[in-house]
Amino acid sequence: MDFQIKMMSGRLRKAPENFLDRQAIRTVAAEARQGRRDFLRSAFAAAAATAAAGSHAQPNAGGDPNILNLPEHSRGLGQAVATDGYGKPSKYEANVQRRRSPGLTQTAQASVSFAPLQSLFGIVTPSGLHFERHHQGWWDIDPSRHRFMVNGMVKTPMVFTMDELMRLPSLSRFHFIECGANTGMEWGNVAVPTCQYTHGMLSCSEFTGVPLITLLEMAGADLKNGRFVLAEGADGSSMTRTIPMSLIRSGEVLVAYGQNGEMLRPENGYPLRLVVPGAQGVSWVKYLRRIEVGDRPYGAKDEAIHYVDLMPDGLHRQYTSTQECKSVVTAPSGGQVLLDKGFYNVTGLAWSGRGKVRRVDVSVDGGRNWHAARLETPVLGKCLTRFSADWVWDGKPAIIQSRAADETGYVQPTYRQLRAVRGTRSIYHNNAIQSWLVEESGEVRNVQLS
Repeated sequence: MDFQIKMMSGRLRKAPENFLDRQAIRTVAAEARQGRRDFLRSAFAAAAATAAAGSHAQPNAGGDPNILNLPEHSRGLGQAVATDGYGKPSKYEANVQRRRSPGLTQTAQASVSFAPLQSLFGIVTPSGLHFERHHQGWWDIDPSRHRFMVNGMVKTPMVFTMDELMRLPSLSRFHFIECGANTGMEWGNVAVPTCQYTHGMLSCSEFTGVPLITLLEMAGADLKNGRFVLAEGADGSSMTRTIPMSLIRSGEVLVAYGQNGEMLRPENGYPLRLVVPGAQGVSWVKYLRRIEVGDRPYGAKDEAIHYVDLMPDGLHRQYTSTQECKSVVTAPSGGQVLLDKGFYNVTGLAWSGRGKVRRVDVSVDGGRNWHAARLETPVLGKCLTRFSADWVWDGKPAIIQSRAADETGYVQPTYRQLRAVRGTRSIYHNNAIQSWLVEESGEVRNVQLS
């Protein structure tokens, strides 16, 4: 904490005056063309090495920077159409992968892997990079044997096969899903170094399925007195969650089998999962096998002793499912390195479980001054929104932050504001403003401002 205060009071006395200096941006815009990934010093070093060795490179060997010397891939026959039937990323992108956190849990079957937010573009998370959270390991369930039941306060209990579900009218929608424990390790102080580990229990996909309200109406559910449903999964943990009927009546909640244009991946709930837009990820029950309609919350194990918020007075707050407005700058972010002084496109993600993101502001001086960022389209409700802002770095220390506001008027809090209400001993629902310190060396790391 002393270091953080020193950095703020000693070395960051005022904001860079050229935050939106358009002339400076035009002058150095060419530096930005190499793209976001050149935040990494290794990329800069490789480019420098190539340039230095250029005069010694063999003609047409692919290493010669002279554009008139065609590389091998421009002169020869390429590889045949893939025989394995499913495309894979380039070998040069092998470092872009979701990663487990060592020591977070005692067993890999009850653990989590984090999405590489710092390496992604736009708002959609590739299915193979979607974050994972398992309570009893994942399964690849035979869809021909899977059954989905609707019971409880209904006139006619029903059991559906996958074929029967997929014959019904479907909807496709883009939504984010965030684990309630995302950023949970940061409650007390800085805990992890990179954006992948601070915010990587977050992903966004196009989900396809049948609105749950349609299935309830088919079963003759008592939609007047049935105020809640219990969603139950088929994995060994028997994940069960209470969902308010008010969310279901809107038609947003889906019984989904599709993700990003294909069937769900096994680790993401194949062949069937619940999609509850805006609610924490644990409510998106995977391997969904049953919905029961009831007139009161069920108090299941996963909502009575888990996924509850410890408040400063020692009481636990229960059924706090909505993911509040939040944002994070993904580049530049912790673990990255700025190549040199000049123009950078500051970019990140914003989201709200209550609707659309209306505004994102960016600061490069630890929150003393804020500037409106650009919201890239599409801007959808309960979906990730990509934002960006122009910045010309003068080589001096800077602290980069983003602050989001949603259509309800809710504004993302600082750590001081959040801890005034929630204390420091919680785990879930940390939506405080994230800070990244850019040092004079260009190295970026995670810090917190009090």
